[in-house]
Amino acid sequence: MATVKQIQLRLQRSKKKLTRLNKEVAATKGNIKKLESALKKAKAAEKAAKAKKKKPMVRKKPVAKKKSVARKKPAAAAKVKKPAAKKKAAKKKK
Repeated sequence: MATVKQIQLRLQRSKKKLTRLNKEVAATKGNIKKLESALKKAKAAEKAAKAKKKKPMVRKKPVAKKKSVARKKPAAAAKVKKPAAKKKAAKKKK
């Protein structure tokens, strides 16, 4: 059988080990929380980056086509209307 001193020594070692392990567990939990929050932020950043990349590409192509077509038609129509209006004004003066 073990003596009292041997039992006390084992008990002290066990308590020290337990306190050390509890500190490690607490530190590990903290690290896990930090990593989880970093993961959430990274996922959100990826979603935002994908959304930004896709939206401008879709918007730019149709807008460019509409502008080029819209500019040509009114310019040609405006040139045709102006001389006709001048002729009418000249006829009224005579």
